[in-house]
Amino acid sequence: MNEHGGARFQVRHAARLLADGGVIAHPADGVWGLAANAYDPVAVGRILLMKQRDVSRGLIVIAADPAHLARLVAVDADAAWQRAVDAWPAARTFLLPARADAPVWLTGGQPTIALRVPAHVITRDLCSSFGGALVSTSANVTGRPPVRSSWSARARFGRGLDGLVAGRPDTPGVPSTIVHAETGEIIRGG
Repeated sequence: MNEHGGARFQVRHAARLLADGGVIAHPADGVWGLAANAYDPVAVGRILLMKQRDVSRGLIVIAADPAHLARLVAVDADAAWQRAVDAWPAARTFLLPARADAPVWLTGGQPTIALRVPAHVITRDLCSSFGGALVSTSANVTGRPPVRSSWSARARFGRGLDGLVAGRPDTPGVPSTIVHAETGEIIRGG
């Protein structure tokens, strides 16, 4: 099997694991990430435990198609939503007004939600294969640097991972920029 075919197989396999409630490690725009079905509170809870992260901090939700993210955004946020959609795909996460019924494990109970259509080809392929929204958060224990390779992801998270997609981040060590979609304020990065 050639490299391209092998990558496609890995992505399809990882998407099946995610659909079955799994947690996977994957390369992303800037750092390695941990991913789970955004609407599966048990899988997202596993990520929070692995990262030792408090649910109140919220999580970034990604998708290949903005339509998979739109249902998380408040209906009166048209201008902010359009700014985000116009910028994607990109290593740019937007904080948008969250719908009142957006899951608390995604928003952290905050009035905003962090959304992105990633620039990273493998990550977008993973989202497309999965067919919906995924949580994608840096593959690290809170307060520690993210892992830098598939090997270190396995070493750090071991049996906590159900699968892994090989590859490299596009800009290693540089997490996505986070922008408040309504104000344009850069929250992280630049």
